[in-house]
Amino acid sequence: MGINIALDGPSGAGKSTIAKAVAKRLEYVYVDTGALYRSIALYMSEHKVNTDNAGDVKSNLNDIELRLAYIDGSQRVLLCGEDVSDKIRTPEISMGASKVSAIPAVREFLFDLQQNIAKENNIIMDGRDIGTVVLPNADVKIFLTASAEERAARRFKELQEKGDKSTYDEVLADIKQRDYNDMHREIAPLKKADDAIEIDTTSLNLDESVEMIYNTIIEKLKIQKSDDKKNRDSSKGKYNSGFFREMPAISPVKRGNRLPFLNMLWYNFIRCLVLVVYRVFYNIKFEGKENIPKDGSYIYASNHRSYADPVLISLPVRVPFSFMAKEELFKQNIFFTFLIKSLGAFPVTRGKGDTSVIDKSLECLNKGRNLLIFPEGTRSKDGRVGKGKTGVALVAAIAQVPVIPVGIVFDGKLKFRKKVVVKFGKAISPEELNISCSNPRELKKLRQTIMNEIVDLVETDNPYLNNLDN
Repeated sequence: MGINIALDGPSGAGKSTIAKAVAKRLEYVYVDTGALYRSIALYMSEHKVNTDNAGDVKSNLNDIELRLAYIDGSQRVLLCGEDVSDKIRTPEISMGASKVSAIPAVREFLFDLQQNIAKENNIIMDGRDIGTVVLPNADVKIFLTASAEERAARRFKELQEKGDKSTYDEVLADIKQRDYNDMHREIAPLKKADDAIEIDTTSLNLDESVEMIYNTIIEKLKIQKSDDKKNRDSSKGKYNSGFFREMPAISPVKRGNRLPFLNMLWYNFIRCLVLVVYRVFYNIKFEGKENIPKDGSYIYASNHRSYADPVLISLPVRVPFSFMAKEELFKQNIFFTFLIKSLGAFPVTRGKGDTSVIDKSLECLNKGRNLLIFPEGTRSKDGRVGKGKTGVALVAAIAQVPVIPVGIVFDGKLKFRKKVVVKFGKAISPEELNISCSNPRELKKLRQTIMNEIVDLVETDNPYLNNLDN
């Protein structure tokens, strides 16, 4: 059972925008229930179904195939295979959604889908009746509101940016009518749950609203050691970071395995040749080489500056690496694909919860190879270390192997004879990392520890250090 956050409120209160931002900070799954109802309304509109006739609507539900998908890192709504994420954001569809949401058959049609998502993931779900009907036992319930005039002004601005010709008066009238419809419908009317926290954003901008709701959730959840056990029990065997997926429980790697002698001989022969070439092209200096183990099955976690990073880190390390690379790189020319595979790269499908990556990582570590991970995911153009993702923490938590922080430092772009410093920090043992489970809160703490070490190697007075908790 995941942690459930219910966010209710009237139309135009900013629920979806705020819920998305807060879910991203918490690394929870965001579920836009309004988009589901809007999609039903769109289907009925396109098929000329009278939404005032509940029987007609009900008879068409079985023809609807509706699902949420993550495409390029963002949630999209697929209606009968078509991405309708943009088509459902019009005043006409808003009114249609208000009508169909009052039909019991429609609510029943979507109810099971919403509850299954909530059971299997840490989620933030927004809507009209989440805290009262869909998730009555939610860990945190928030009722978000703002004046009708303010909500109309926000919606009007949004529609103008999209080229919609609606006037402010029309949008305001639509807001007021929808409020009336939502509050007076017979089935699951809009109302504040008895145990919900009401937050009025009339006088707040978006950033202030996100900050207030984020802090409210954190305070309500009481993220303290006394709550950790409960979360370990509820999250055992699972990990959720914005994707619908199942994750394995802790599965310690059997350290001590060694690669075949001939493989090691060939690798180190090639490594020495490449080292000579790289010393010609770049002014390379390695620091902390005494921290590089002579055996394998270690995770090396580094900041990311250039495509040459895997090679730069590999040069002083005697045991071969495996490393994750975005799948697009394997669709380049045949020579390039062969080269990165030879260097130990394996593909990652970004933004889609590719759980096979975990299995591949464990397989490499169990064979005695090292695993190279760039927690930031993307290259830094200015050399500053980004926030980092929890993937490195997840692999470290499951595999129970030491993590070696690495810092790559150079100014500007990597060019001929550029001075490059590659720093290797001391290995952080599983005991020091205090890895006891792979639930989201533990992983965020673990990621913070690893990223702190990387930052210490790369930067001195970096304000990023003060933002790791956010």
